[in-house]
Amino acid sequence: MDKKSILALILITGVIIVWMIFMSTEQKPIPPNEKFKSVLNQDSSSKNHISSTDSLKRIGNSDSTSLKIANAKYGQFSPYTNGEEEYIQIENSLTKIKISTKGAVLKDFYLKNFKKWDGSPVQLINSEKGDLYLIFRTNANHLIDTRDLYFQANTSKTDYTLQDNDSLTLSFVLALDSNSKIIKNLTFYGNRYTFSEEILFVNMEGYIPNSGYKVVWDDGLRYQEYNSVDESSSSSAIASLNGDNEELNVKNDEGNQTSATGLIDFAAVKIKYFAMAIIPQPYKSFDGTVDLSGKQKHLANNGLNKLYTVEFRMPYSGGIQKNKFNVFLGPLDYKIAKENNLQSIVDLGFKYGIRQIGEFFMLPIFKFIHQFIHNYGIAIIVFSILMKLLLYPLSITQMRSSQKMQIIAPLMNEVREKYKDDQTKQQQEIMKVYSEYGINPAGGCLPLLLQMPILYALWAVLKSSIELRQAHFAFWITDLSVPDTILKLPIAILGIGQISGLALLMGATLFIQQKQSITDPRQKAMVYMMPIMLTLLFNYLPSGLNLYYFTFNIISIIMQLYINKFSKNKLTLADLKKSPKKEGWMQRKMREAQEITAKQKSLPGASKKINTQKYTPKNSKKK
Repeated sequence: MDKKSILALILITGVIIVWMIFMSTEQKPIPPNEKFKSVLNQDSSSKNHISSTDSLKRIGNSDSTSLKIANAKYGQFSPYTNGEEEYIQIENSLTKIKISTKGAVLKDFYLKNFKKWDGSPVQLINSEKGDLYLIFRTNANHLIDTRDLYFQANTSKTDYTLQDNDSLTLSFVLALDSNSKIIKNLTFYGNRYTFSEEILFVNMEGYIPNSGYKVVWDDGLRYQEYNSVDESSSSSAIASLNGDNEELNVKNDEGNQTSATGLIDFAAVKIKYFAMAIIPQPYKSFDGTVDLSGKQKHLANNGLNKLYTVEFRMPYSGGIQKNKFNVFLGPLDYKIAKENNLQSIVDLGFKYGIRQIGEFFMLPIFKFIHQFIHNYGIAIIVFSILMKLLLYPLSITQMRSSQKMQIIAPLMNEVREKYKDDQTKQQQEIMKVYSEYGINPAGGCLPLLLQMPILYALWAVLKSSIELRQAHFAFWITDLSVPDTILKLPIAILGIGQISGLALLMGATLFIQQKQSITDPRQKAMVYMMPIMLTLLFNYLPSGLNLYYFTFNIISIIMQLYINKFSKNKLTLADLKKSPKKEGWMQRKMREAQEITAKQKSLPGASKKINTQKYTPKNSKKK
């Protein structure tokens, strides 16, 4: 290999090592929380029961210091900072929700059909004070967070169970006087991840200025995966303006913020497999501003947590004002997201070109296969075979090009040996061989390049598919959404602390593939370097993705072996010489470059060297 190729390999290796060091940092496992494990497994006698010990103790009115602090902080709202927190639970077939009368906020939101990495139920609320609340400034310039105020619920019942066609509306009222109120109406449905929130400000102009209020979701969502760094890379805040998403990704410890103004479809926060979205109703009716902000928090053992906040600015000019939102809290399943007009937040690759391939081609095929094959690992294998068949025209062109290069390899080696001291002449003779036998030097590269968008779209689909999350395949592969670790190293070497079994198998099959196709002795190092680098690169990728590429490589090896050894129409040098000759784009460009070089050398004086140093005989003496 020449110096440039060696330098390129060194740089690529360096980038891969840095990437692996970044990807290998993960949060140390936390023992499962028994409290969370028991929430969805209570016996029938205590199901949905809320213990009286959950209530907060009433703040003593005799504490004059506390009253002074409350008056200074909350002004006219200070009487409503005293109360007793009560909880209401609503359960349907998909969720289990806990609401607090303090702030009329969500305290817990469990997804009954999903588990956290440690086996405890998925619970998405991350803020200790609860979420989905209001903030505003009073006419006296007090900043009010409604999570500090006690609302009055319109029910004394604490437990509700909804069937699929049921709905339930709960009202929470903060009455400042006989005419001025803040009302939050929450409506829940059976068999849905979505509920609605209706906010009424009734004659509040005596308490808050015309600047209005904000509807806030704070502290993002609670992480659910083992590797917090990987989950952070997938988390973000999103505002959709008339179908076009504006995304905020925190990049540093200082945090970031942005605002989106216009016709807002929705605003959302998401982690790797779950999301929350606030959708103004009627849909596409809110013409205003949404503020997005984010910060990151470092955890023990190199862990990372990114926290995002979404704030809808709601103007208020007095009288009775009603605003309504639908709120989605659930899995990033493409079908479910689409039912709520949220499919754009499912990560399927680049917005133009790549996403369309994944969204309208690969995802439907993958879902169709799974209807008949319920093991996702086997479904991936079938999917990879089908994709190989669909890409057959490109693959066969690449393989036949490789076969032709193998046939002329002895001629190429003779030319290189004969003109090893004259690189220009060597290239000219090589081009003559290409022309004589109808070889396109780019014949193997172009089909590979054409496959790249398809392969990248496939990578995006498999990487973001919640169906693969915690999906068991066979043998040691128990979760197709994470690396299939077969060995943990006692000490991380170059950022590598674990070994993936499927990554090793993928690398081995790639090595065989390289041995089959690479005939140029100058590229011999690539036969070994590429499998090693890609094995290291794929070591931290999801096992479902490695399973796909492993199967894809196996099929490619079989096809290449058949073409090289068993094909009835096996090519020979004589066949190549007789075949129609067509100069390819690469051949034409290389020939034109050689012609230009030859013309430059043929110019008068181009080959003459002028020696400006004075010649002195070796044995001459100075006079």
